Amino acid sequence: MKISRIAVYQIDLPLHEGSYKWSGGKSVTVFDSTVVRIDTDAGITGWGEVCPLGPVYLPAYANGVRTGIAEIAPNLVGEDPLELGRLNTTMDHLLKGHPYVKSAIDIACWDILGKTSSLPVCVLLGGRFSDAVQLYRAISQLPPKQMAENVTAYRKEGYRRFQLKVGGNPDEDIERIRSVRSILEPTDKLVADANTGWTQHEAMRVVRAVRDVDVYIEQPCLTYGECLAVRRNTNHPFVLDEVIDNLDVLVRAKSDLACDVVNLKISKLGGLTKTRLARDFCVSQGIAMTLEDSWGGDIVTAAIAHLAHSTPEPFRFSSTDFNSYVTVSIADGAPRRENGFMRASSKPGLGIEPRLDVLGKPVLEFS
Repeated sequence: MKISRIAVYQIDLPLHEGSYKWSGGKSVTVFDSTVVRIDTDAGITGWGEVCPLGPVYLPAYANGVRTGIAEIAPNLVGEDPLELGRLNTTMDHLLKGHPYVKSAIDIACWDILGKTSSLPVCVLLGGRFSDAVQLYRAISQLPPKQMAENVTAYRKEGYRRFQLKVGGNPDEDIERIRSVRSILEPTDKLVADANTGWTQHEAMRVVRAVRDVDVYIEQPCLTYGECLAVRRNTNHPFVLDEVIDNLDVLVRAKSDLACDVVNLKISKLGGLTKTRLARDFCVSQGIAMTLEDSWGGDIVTAAIAHLAHSTPEPFRFSSTDFNSYVTVSIADGAPRRENGFMRASSKPGLGIEPRLDVLGKPVLEFS
């Protein structure tokens, strides 16, 4: 089997809530997503998607996705999409770094592999563990009372895990954490996610001020070293996210006992192939994971669901359904939230059918 054509689509994904806000006054109102279609000479087509969280969250941005794909796609025509290791090596040879550029291509090839083998992607990634995947809800940064009200509303939709966007004024963040925790049940999980927004001394103030609160602390500071210093001065369970971008960092984090949970984002690591390697290392080392991506629509959500389903449940801290945050659906058959859970499709591949009327015409084509 050979790749015969690669087509790239651009789609805007507005938010139901109007905007999404996190540390440092950063916000997004419309997500710029890139969808990749890979056709083969066997008549089998695969689909992938990548959607950076704007240009100021990670070293990734939407136009960079499409520019990077234009660099590597012409050289992928004629390659075998089923040889995923070889394909990833080729992409790394063609473009040094920029893993997010390669993610949608890798996902599309997994979709092709699933369709070729008549198996869901989750089976190919290791099997289907459990009947459903538990979701968390990210709570956009707002005044404490409003964030608590939003959490109350999402609890009614079945969510029991919440990622509270903090990383602003420490005094207000302390109030945010206490306000939200006070309305939750003891079995609910609360994560205070600073998204690198605190300096080390601010993070120390916050963790000491909420030392009696049942809360996870996530990525309080910009660097690994700063986060490790905070970790060593708090008894709260600790999550690392932004600094987890390769296997070397995971090895170091395990050695340093730097965290209890890590967030694995598919596009930050370069696709399902490399995220599976990181996932399997975490399982072998007893590290729990949130399995997700930076953002996305139906296709990204399907990829997340398959990755999460194929992860043993004791190590699956949470996952997310990004397609429920946005107002535009780009594919039929994608997972839909059911009382705080989602399920990966049992159909071959990702189990989705893109809505071509929504995607429109490709912005780039290579054959």
